[in-house]
Amino acid sequence: MASLFKDPSKLSVYRDRRFPGTQEEFEQALLTSTTVYLGNMSFYTTEEQVYELFSRAGEIKKIIMGLDKNSKTPCGFCFVLIIKFVVDFLLEESSNYRYYSREDTEDAVKYISGTILDDRPIRVDFDWGFQEGRQWGRGRSGGQVRDEYRTDYDPDILLNFSY
Repeated sequence: MASLFKDPSKLSVYRDRRFPGTQEEFEQALLTSTTVYLGNMSFYTTEEQVYELFSRAGEIKKIIMGLDKNSKTPCGFCFVLIIKFVVDFLLEESSNYRYYSREDTEDAVKYISGTILDDRPIRVDFDWGFQEGRQWGRGRSGGQVRDEYRTDYDPDILLNFSY
């Protein structure tokens, strides 16, 4: 049964070349982040569908849909910031502190990766954290790079799609 779920202790071998630090800093960011990357999404999947799916793993702070940088239409990925506040505790300074739960993030990676959403098996992976600008597709056509290598990819399909 355990083979059905992704092992959250294993980090992706993918290395974001735009990460501003060293490999060690990148790995540390992946180990502590409460942000996940969601890939292999349909171009028609809505933010509401993603919210409904991920809210089962914890409270959602924000969803950032990946957009084609030219057409500003969805291009099959998003970032989900998961934040379940789990503990309030009193420190010596008599201040209340809360922290984000990494556990909820691990649950999302473990249980949601591979789920079918809009007839596609989605990929959920740890992400080092969202920064402005990462929501845009990096491919030459404006979408994801991986779509440019697919034989069934039609970048004009979204021109006829309206929200």
